[in-house]
Amino acid sequence: MHRAIVERYEPGYIELNRKGILKERVEILKQILNDCTLCPRNCHVNRNAGKKGKCRVGSEIIISGVHPHFGEESCLVGTHGSGTIFFASCNMNCIYCQNFEISRFKQGEVVSVYTLAESMLYLQKIGCHNINLVTPTHYVPQIVEAILIAVNKGLKIPNVPIGGCSILTIK
Repeated sequence: MHRAIVERYEPGYIELNRKGILKERVEILKQILNDCTLCPRNCHVNRNAGKKGKCRVGSEIIISGVHPHFGEESCLVGTHGSGTIFFASCNMNCIYCQNFEISRFKQGEVVSVYTLAESMLYLQKIGCHNINLVTPTHYVPQIVEAILIAVNKGLKIPNVPIGGCSILTIK
């Protein structure tokens, strides 16, 4: 992609924040956790009450890693890496998962939405070209809330989610 195009690019979440829509979406997404349908599994469990579905997590965020990653496609990696945030657990249970230890055994640390927001800002500060969210589906409400916090502190690089969301979650 031409450098001038990249420099003019503004992620959609910035405009949504300017219009006040991002905050509204955070509230809508948090409500989905009361009867979880974030992924195509449609577990319908109340994750806000600590119940767990196929993803095996409640409303807490579990992160197993935050760092520049150079093993993705070259268009994501660029020269400074893709700012990868690996989320623990997963709703997919793929038998050939390359992140088996993270996705099946929930290896990681429980963090707040504020810590997640600071992680995004850190990756931007060290020069990562994007925020690469690995297995984010079951954390979408918390991620969007963290983006809301981070954009108000200067986050401006694209987010690249890698996962399997339901149509409702994508909308």
